[in-house]
Amino acid sequence: MPSPAAPAATQTPPNTDGIWYASYPPGVLHEIDVTRYASLVQFFDECTTQFADRVAYVSAGASMTYGALARKVAAFASYLQGLGVKPGDRVAIMLPNTFQYPVALFGTLKAGAIVVNVNPLYTVRELAHQLKDSGAQTIVVFENFARTLQDALPQTQVKNVIVTALGDLLGDGLNLKGRLINFVLKHVKKLVPAYRLPQAVRLRAALALGARGKPQPVPLTRDDLAFLQYTGGTTGVAKGAMLTHGNLIANLLQAKAWIADQVTGDIETVLTPLPLYHIYSLTVNAFIFMGLGGRNILIANPRDTKMVMKIIRHETFTGITGINTLYNAFLDNEEFRKRDFSKLKLAMAGGMAMQRAVAERFQQVTGRPVIEGYGLTECSPIVTMNPVNLQDMAAFSGSIGLPAPSTVVRLRREDGTWAGIGEPGELCVHGPQVMRGYWQRPEETAKVIDADGWLGTGDIGVMDERGFVRLIDRKKDMILVSGFNVYPNEIEEVLVMHPGISEAAAIGIPDEVHGERIKVFVVRRDPALTADDVLAHCRKNLTGYKMPKLVEFRDALPQTNVGKILRRALRDEELAKLKAGRQG
Repeated sequence: MPSPAAPAATQTPPNTDGIWYASYPPGVLHEIDVTRYASLVQFFDECTTQFADRVAYVSAGASMTYGALARKVAAFASYLQGLGVKPGDRVAIMLPNTFQYPVALFGTLKAGAIVVNVNPLYTVRELAHQLKDSGAQTIVVFENFARTLQDALPQTQVKNVIVTALGDLLGDGLNLKGRLINFVLKHVKKLVPAYRLPQAVRLRAALALGARGKPQPVPLTRDDLAFLQYTGGTTGVAKGAMLTHGNLIANLLQAKAWIADQVTGDIETVLTPLPLYHIYSLTVNAFIFMGLGGRNILIANPRDTKMVMKIIRHETFTGITGINTLYNAFLDNEEFRKRDFSKLKLAMAGGMAMQRAVAERFQQVTGRPVIEGYGLTECSPIVTMNPVNLQDMAAFSGSIGLPAPSTVVRLRREDGTWAGIGEPGELCVHGPQVMRGYWQRPEETAKVIDADGWLGTGDIGVMDERGFVRLIDRKKDMILVSGFNVYPNEIEEVLVMHPGISEAAAIGIPDEVHGERIKVFVVRRDPALTADDVLAHCRKNLTGYKMPKLVEFRDALPQTNVGKILRRALRDEELAKLKAGRQG
């Protein structure tokens, strides 16, 4: 990511500042009241009190009301405090979309601790890095992934392990349905690898213990850290973006203000297929729809489209969040296409570029446009959004929208000065949702946030005369697979760990389904090395979405005069091949 230019205060403001306000939907304020809540805990307490009798979450055919959620959250917070978890301590959460996730999430925040979201599909190497880097001493883990934790644990500072299974919170008392589901998953379907964590406590037992007391109130402020949300970086090392209570409150209020005219006070039901540990789903589904008293239908495995259709067969949802690949998969399902979408108000997309063909097909099937936005982990994540009103979204535009309320977006030229209307530049963000910085990495923070608080995204965009922003290029080397950022350095570091590999380079090439797929170029040290050997090595060390799909062996890789591998040259070669193939 490019280094920031000189402080913005020394530059002349561009002619783009504020031009987007005239394009705002009717009734959307230019500024939000960032002081509305002191913390996410205050927000949670107000929502669960106001909507106590409403259903908050639906999972595996069971429901949990806001009132029941509040009681379980209080019990979990009490349990954590009983363990000795103090304000500012980090608690890792390694869970899919089940009832346990919001219980662990809000319970951790209520205890005054900092949430460290962990992708449950991480490998041992990835998990160990995140736990070590964050300094988490407590983790809540889904038992399907407990074996990974077992293998990573010796490399970490983790002392407290809380294990849970899919059916654990589907009912109180005997919970016969939940116990049956757990038995089938473990002993019939064999989906729980054997593990040994003798220190582990079952979540149900932890909640029962915590329910005997009450959590001690923690005086949180907007400046207190709420999350270490890990994201990749140009170094290839995952870094924890420090997101405060104020950052998340600002972002949820920004988005809530944006969609206010589409929510009428009815109970909104939102389909939640994206993992809540991902910053996009976390803010939109876990926070924004909670502020509306909404009902979240949790999908634990969105890739199983048939199961998703079975889950939602008798549901009428008014909102859906997704990414291009997910919408595409749903549209390929006949049962989805035959649904009644008359109640659908909002279909939101983020995480990766929405393809025109998919967006137009979705609108044809549902009668509603997909509202595309732009964000990044470092901005909690929402930066820009397209108008929700149909008049401005009659056709897919390819724009990432207008800056959110209380947000200023500028484009920075190569020389560090601000670009004007229609001029390309690096998209820079200033607003209350911008992170404090990267956890224990001041040098990395200084590379992306300047002295005046402008965050450089590394994405190249252009702003038109109405304030709409369009991306024209992305971070130089980043690969985007199904909405997930993949950084070539990490893949290359894994590759050269293999004794048979001398050099390696990873690039992304266009893919109609996933946005991009990963191709690696390898210089062999061992002439007998095969592509299968390379992929098997990667499989042991990389999460699925980071896995290369193509392997090409080379005698040498293109390099600069100082020996830096030229990934761009490799990518240009591949794009030329694709273009020639289309023309041939």
